[in-house]
Amino acid sequence: MRDYLILETRRTLRDPGFVVGGVAMPVLMYLLFTNLGGDAGEWKTGAMVGMAAYGAVGSALNTGGGVAEDRAIGWLRQLRVTPMRPHQVVVGRALTASVTVLPAITAVLAAGGLLNGVRLDAWQWAALALLLWFGSVPFTLLGLGNGYRLTGQTTGVANMVANLGLAVLGGLWFPLVLFPEWLRTVSAYTPTNRFAQLGTSVATGHAPDAGAILVLTGWLLAFGAYAVLSYRRGTAND
Repeated sequence: MRDYLILETRRTLRDPGFVVGGVAMPVLMYLLFTNLGGDAGEWKTGAMVGMAAYGAVGSALNTGGGVAEDRAIGWLRQLRVTPMRPHQVVVGRALTASVTVLPAITAVLAAGGLLNGVRLDAWQWAALALLLWFGSVPFTLLGLGNGYRLTGQTTGVANMVANLGLAVLGGLWFPLVLFPEWLRTVSAYTPTNRFAQLGTSVATGHAPDAGAILVLTGWLLAFGAYAVLSYRRGTAND
């Protein structure tokens, strides 16, 4: 199990697409959005949380692309003849994704602290990173579900649509005050909005809102069920 986890982590971190799309892009977007038009004030902190969340979601979903590629080349069939049990394969993939989410989060937080002058207490930086890390699990399960169910090409499209759609609807790119009222209502039920709220609460010195935890837990269960059903269907068809 440990060797499998190390192998999958190395494969992901060596992928140029992951480095560019999952780490570099959120940092560049954060610096661009917060340094055009003069002093962005408090927006630099809010945008830092939003872009760190956006990078985490993209990296988590990216796991699904790797799963789809593994199905295409027969890697999953190879794993089935090893002593590893099916649930160990799924858990190993989920743990790999949790590791590869960290570079995206830390890169954006570092850009906020070192380049944009965001100032938080030490405990806030640590709590912010941990909450965004653990809170990305639902999106990992969504990516795994897509990877086990869809082909490599359609998994890439589905993940891209999910990433961009959830980022915009969840208010990761722009302040929610810019949204019309009906869209703010919709946004409150998206997993990305509640995911970012975990970090925003800590950045403003407050504990995470119970409503955010409740909604995100609901999405965790929904995406988890989707991943399990997709795994059963995908492996049955291989």
